[in-house]
Amino acid sequence: MEIKRSGSQPSGKGPADYFTGSVRIDPLFQPPDPARVRGASVTFEPAARTAWHTPPVAAGYNAKADR
Repeated sequence: MEIKRSGSQPSGKGPADYFTGSVRIDPLFQPPDPARVRGASVTFEPAARTAWHTPPVAAGYNAKADR
């Protein structure tokens, strides 16, 4: 696994299949294949929400802050 400095990877927009409203995804880590785990920081703008879905593989979520 390669660890990169915070902010050194480009942010992405949250896909409409998984989010409503404006959501920014900042990658934290992504190990090489065949590993299936990765980490990201997700920032929700006001009124943005997660669109409930079933991930293809088990997922864990950790909420850090609420504004």
